[in-house]
Amino acid sequence: MGNALIIRIAGDSDIITIHQLAEEIWWPTYQDILSEEQIRFMLDDMYSLSALQKQMGDGATFVIAEDESQAIAFGSYSFIDSLCKIHKLYISPSQQGKGLGKRLLNFIKGEAIKAGCNELELNVNRNNKALQFYLKEGFSILKEVDIPYYTFTLTDYVMQMELA
Repeated sequence: MGNALIIRIAGDSDIITIHQLAEEIWWPTYQDILSEEQIRFMLDDMYSLSALQKQMGDGATFVIAEDESQAIAFGSYSFIDSLCKIHKLYISPSQQGKGLGKRLLNFIKGEAIKAGCNELELNVNRNNKALQFYLKEGFSILKEVDIPYYTFTLTDYVMQMELA
């Protein structure tokens, strides 16, 4: 990453970029965890242009990290009373391990604190290597959940972090 890294709130004009990043990131992230059929289904269901537009319209805030004007990561979150629910936090495979996840998480944490939230919450697949990242960043496992998702089952941990 160069010195020109910025993290910013995404708008409607960024939907295509988020869609493209999801396609780039999801395959290497989930290929050893989920079936090809499930990855394709979830990408189509959650990251189609219309699905992303709907999420933004329903109150999800998306953020994009750019380095030298190249989008390399994205996230999304929403506020539910005093809770900030992180829906997405994805880093391009070539950029993982460079501190970008922490910077993106800290950006969202700052937005949550400004909004008066007391805690962050997210779901992570129980077999996703990101679990270790979240534990290291101060999240704890609240519970284990199996979520029916069309013909699939999402096997997640619900994780929370208290905000100071």
